[in-house]
Order: sequence, then structure tokens, then C-alpha cells
Amino acid sequence: MIKIYHNPRCRKSREGLQILQESGQEFEIIDYLKKGVSFDELKSIIDLLAITPIKLIRKNEAIWKEHYKGKELSNDEIIFSMIEHLKLIERPIVINKEKAIIGRPPENIKQIL
Repeated sequence: MIKIYHNPRCRKSREGLQILQESGQEFEIIDYLKKGVSFDELKSIIDLLAITPIKLIRKNEAIWKEHYKGKELSNDEIIFSMIEHLKLIERPIVINKEKAIIGRPPENIKQIL
């Protein structure tokens, strides 16, 4: 089943959700800000995206700039920073079977439907 890691307060995430709704396919909404994510879950998402953890960071967030910017961090430390501060995770993320994509721009989601 398709999964969308969704932040209802984010315009791009809402646009991505609309694309999924219009596709007519079944999907699961994961409100990760409420549910949280585990290290293994986030690591798995990063692996499916085929990116390094830093590519999933929202670098313009104040939390990133205040606490992490300019520091030498390992991949695990970057993942732990996202778990501690869920707002740092780029969104929306859509997973369909063994493929994943960041929905920025939201039209990217159509590539894996």
C-alpha cells in the first residue's frame, strides 16, 4: 500500500495528498509529527529514497540553523536530529512498494504511482 508521510500544516504536503486522492489508489496517511518515527523507520525511508540523510533535512528551519548548521555530523547523528526535531524532515514523502520520493514539487509523486 502507498504511504504518505504527511504534515497537514504544510501546503506542499497537502498538495501531495491531493494528488494521491485524485489517483484513486488506496493509501495510508502517516502524520509523523504526531506518531513520530523510529531510527530504523527513518533509515529505511532514506535508503528507499537513495539519498544521504542530510538531503532529507529542511535546512531553512530555525532548529537546524540554531543547533546543527556548520557542525560535522555523522549520518546517524543527522537521523537522530530528525527524530528529535520532526519538523526537520522534508515533506511529503511518498512510498509505493520499494520506491520512495520526496514530493517537492508535489508533481514528483506521480512518478511512483
